[in-house]
Amino acid sequence: MEDSLELDIAIAAARDGAIQGANMNELAVYPRHAYYEYETRKSMLLQPSSVQIIKVETIREGYNRTYGKYKIRLIVYAHLEKEIPDDCRDSLGDRINYYMRRNICLTFKTENITNDFYNPAFSYNYMFTTSDVKWI
Repeated sequence: MEDSLELDIAIAAARDGAIQGANMNELAVYPRHAYYEYETRKSMLLQPSSVQIIKVETIREGYNRTYGKYKIRLIVYAHLEKEIPDDCRDSLGDRINYYMRRNICLTFKTENITNDFYNPAFSYNYMFTTSDVKWI
């Protein structure tokens, strides 16, 4: 049976994570290889950006027998004030999705049952995956 309060908490955690990922810049802690790439090729991602999270859409994808949980796909709709190169926008979208999944796992203390990218993210009765950020 689905638990709507749990789902509401997970979606709120995802939205908070999306906002956190959107606002990360030079204050973020990056793995060495990611920071090097940002520093050498995507330096604009180390600067403050004006990303607005418009909404987080949820798509119910049914019961997943492998994990024994209901699967929810999350799609973030976001807006950038200025145009940036596609590869930087993709990296920014990846960062937003990462922090969304991470925040769900930290909220439900399930980070020990997923991988380093928190993909998929888990609550007690749900598993969450993310799609590419939709830039509008």
